[in-house]
Amino acid sequence: MSMAVELWAMQLERPLTAEETEVLTALLPSGRRARLERIRDAARRQEPLCAYFILRRAVWEQYHWQELPPLALTEKGKPYFPDIPAVHFSISHTDGAVLAALSAAPVGVDVERLRPVGERVMRRLANTQDPAVFFAHWVQREAMTKQNGMGVGASLHREPAAEAGVCCQMLDLFPGYAAAVASEEPVGSLRRYTLESLLEPWMQERSIT
Repeated sequence: MSMAVELWAMQLERPLTAEETEVLTALLPSGRRARLERIRDAARRQEPLCAYFILRRAVWEQYHWQELPPLALTEKGKPYFPDIPAVHFSISHTDGAVLAALSAAPVGVDVERLRPVGERVMRRLANTQDPAVFFAHWVQREAMTKQNGMGVGASLHREPAAEAGVCCQMLDLFPGYAAAVASEEPVGSLRRYTLESLLEPWMQERSIT
């Protein structure tokens, strides 16, 4: 099976309410729900929760799955669908935005909000003093790391080597953000959503029931 990498992004214009958090948490597979609930700081749960919410939207649009399949982690922490190994995915989240990708081949995505960074860090990791240049370099580095399954944080220690046939591409996501995707498959469409547009149907259904 071969297919283009399909991408979904959502901008989080505001924090989730307690009711919205409850609704989105209930949509997760039980194992992932328990993992997120171990994060005691509710504010820190929001972006990862929304990342799985946009992934749920992605599998519904792409495959018409009614819910997320069970999730597991590789030894190095990469999430995957153990019951459907032919479907590869990657998710990323940062302050105010989340990103998900689906592909028939291993894929990695990363998104970062542009923000100040220490000059020493920028010079060491990207040989620059410009935050925009640094984050463009960083998201590509992280996307490559996720694609090859090296594990979270591996790119801090060494530059990931590109595997044969794998390309990394910058994405035009939202103003003030840098994002990239790495895959051996071509990039297809990028769907952009707001939090309000995706939450509204779920909150309306809850109010009716």
